[in-house]
Amino acid sequence: MKTLVFYAIVFFAFSGIALGQNLSEVPLDENWKGKIKSLAPEETSFEFKKKKKILVFSLHTGFNHWVIPHTEEMLKIISEKAEVFDVTGSKDIAWFEPENLAQFDAVVLNNTCSKSDHRNLFWDKLRETSDADSTVLMAKALELEGNISRYVKNGGGLLLIHGAITTQNNSDEFSRLVGGSFDYHPKQQKFQVRLEDSSHPLVQAFPVEGFSHIDEPYFYKNAYANLDFTPLLYFNNAEIEGQREGQELKEGKTYVSWIRSEEKGRVMYISPSHNAQSFDNPRLLRFYLDGLQYVAGDVPLK
Repeated sequence: MKTLVFYAIVFFAFSGIALGQNLSEVPLDENWKGKIKSLAPEETSFEFKKKKKILVFSLHTGFNHWVIPHTEEMLKIISEKAEVFDVTGSKDIAWFEPENLAQFDAVVLNNTCSKSDHRNLFWDKLRETSDADSTVLMAKALELEGNISRYVKNGGGLLLIHGAITTQNNSDEFSRLVGGSFDYHPKQQKFQVRLEDSSHPLVQAFPVEGFSHIDEPYFYKNAYANLDFTPLLYFNNAEIEGQREGQELKEGKTYVSWIRSEEKGRVMYISPSHNAQSFDNPRLLRFYLDGLQYVAGDVPLK
């Protein structure tokens, strides 16, 4: 019996290593909401003249990140506590019609993962809800994608969270707009998130050494190679385990958050986090609130 127990312990221990540090789902209940509210910033880091409107769009057609509803709720809590944004949450792609987008100062794409066959969120959803010819549906999908680009160019803000970078992952235009496309990620693991420039106004929430974090370390492709953005946070490639065989990066860094301007508008990408446990870090909550202010135009930088 003792021998069986011993081998069971060994088995589960090695299974844990193989699977990485996957964190258990957290109930989205009043206790969790109350905890996040207690940790959220009471005031904004940057001045604002009036409350602005934010759309948090949380539709997924591909991988379902369990943290999606937690992330939407977190954004509502930090906005309400600081009294800076009115947040509307939705999964309806009709919000991406120009007249609807015009109601908002910024849009948040919350883990809006698309299916891996086409990597086109709008195409996925239209196919689910319409029997129209595929050519017609694709034309509409491309129109909705174009609406996002025009919205940003005309002064709107766009914040992408974690898996949202896959929304239109095969689109060169979308990749250029957001600063890159998703390539792959190794297992979840603990790694150090570091500051690219500790003097940058948007990373003042963190200590100069950065912070320890459990997440999926994302690697990127397409427009990411151009580095046409201002990097904020990164990890050292050599510290990441389980990289794709034959593509291991032993030197350099990979960014996990960046900002970029697009004509009159602003774009920000934040990879952390795959897990609601990450929001127990009040510094990360501050970073998110600062990021919302950036894309909404409250931060005096491009």
